Amino acid sequence: MLLSESDQKSITQAIMEAERMTSGEIKVHIEKECPGNNPMARAREIFEFLSLHKTALRNGVLFYLAYDDHKFAVLGDKGINDKVGQDFWDSTSKLLAFHFKNGEFVEGFSNGIYEAGLQLKKYFPYQSGDVNELSDEISFG
Repeated sequence: MLLSESDQKSITQAIMEAERMTSGEIKVHIEKECPGNNPMARAREIFEFLSLHKTALRNGVLFYLAYDDHKFAVLGDKGINDKVGQDFWDSTSKLLAFHFKNGEFVEGFSNGIYEAGLQLKKYFPYQSGDVNELSDEISFG
């Protein structure tokens, strides 16, 4: 297993903290290998499977990692994509790559999640009565 129970709790905590700032939803999915060897295509499949495309404001973000294949992707739904430019996704991917190549998975996810939370907060601030539409727990393939 790539992450210890403590590591998983740290990442889940990062998601919870980021989502306290926004109505957006953030999800992390980790699996050993990337079927089809295309991380963005796989992230799209997982995005749909986890129902991230069904959030009320279409503002879900998925962090995907296939650790044995050394592949990852960050994918945002239409609502957030319409607001942030490709530069945001590129800079977030660079941040993840920097940490992941050094084996710093908790730091990479935590920093990426924080940055996504800031962008979501800017365009989708937390609203009174906001409902957590998706589990904050990491999903595994």
